[in-house]
Amino acid sequence: MDCIRSDLLQLAPYSAEHYEGVVDKLDANEVPLDLPLALKEELAQALTARLAANRYPDGSYDRLRQAVSEYAGVSKECISLGNGSDELIRSVLIASCVGRGGILIATPTFSMYGILAQTLGIPVYSVGRGERDFTIDIAAAQETIKRENIRAVFVVHPNSPTGNLLRATEIEWLQSLPVDILVVIDEAYYEFAGHSLVGEMQGYPNWVILRTFSKAWRLAAFRLGYAIACPQVIRVLETIRLPYNLSTFTAMGGELVLQYRQEILSLVEAIKQEREKLYQALKQLPQLQVWPSAANFLYLQTADDRNLQQYLARAGTLIRHTGGGLRITIGTPPQNQRTIDRIYSFYKG
Repeated sequence: MDCIRSDLLQLAPYSAEHYEGVVDKLDANEVPLDLPLALKEELAQALTARLAANRYPDGSYDRLRQAVSEYAGVSKECISLGNGSDELIRSVLIASCVGRGGILIATPTFSMYGILAQTLGIPVYSVGRGERDFTIDIAAAQETIKRENIRAVFVVHPNSPTGNLLRATEIEWLQSLPVDILVVIDEAYYEFAGHSLVGEMQGYPNWVILRTFSKAWRLAAFRLGYAIACPQVIRVLETIRLPYNLSTFTAMGGELVLQYRQEILSLVEAIKQEREKLYQALKQLPQLQVWPSAANFLYLQTADDRNLQQYLARAGTLIRHTGGGLRITIGTPPQNQRTIDRIYSFYKG
């Protein structure tokens, strides 16, 4: 098809598995519990009272931006909202790389950086990570930056799918990058990690931090994310942002969970405790290599990865094969115990 870019014809659309029936769905890094029923009812009442379905949303989203800024500890002028983090990643790529240069990533990492860059015709350059601790190969990254026209560097803190936080040497490297390279730090799992680089942003106008409401905030169905950056970068992201990119429903959901943040985020500590329980149980199996995690998932490697994944799926536990290993989202205590029992059954019969 000459009317379509030929490189796009080689790409496959992103697809998410959908399963009917009762399964332990531990493959998408969602939290295992829905919003409390009382909050869903309050949101429904607010929609009935405030939503004019025939009117566009308030395209400035000032109320939500103000609430997010208070939570993040920055001014409203440092916040841009997105239809999930994916839209913000795309906007950052448009702002920094289209027609100018490529991006640098360290694999394994979140796949959408590379996928979205490819859809925009942006070159993607990849370096490796340490086999034992998944630290970025900084020497290779520096060499790539010298050799190629890199305009943006993407990192995750903690990384997906491996769960490790950036180390001091990696943060120092990011701080050393020239200001004509945009540094994008994805903190999708901030609430579980309890560690953020927002406090390190002063003096680094080329830094952008991304966060999402799809994880700890339990709003995966709403598609809401936000970027934190200096006002000059935010103004550019706001210029690129599509008009009315968030539905009124999504904006109201974000406002509601921020209002009840203590109740919503009370689940985080329980997930961290379950994460440790699952980690300790899987460590006992010599056939597995499992790593500690600062997120709401565990990453493991085994020679039987595909067979184990298929066995678990047949037994009713869905996990994700990614980055050369297996990623298991932390579920409810019963779900996690069933996962442990099924993995032990696979190896011990």
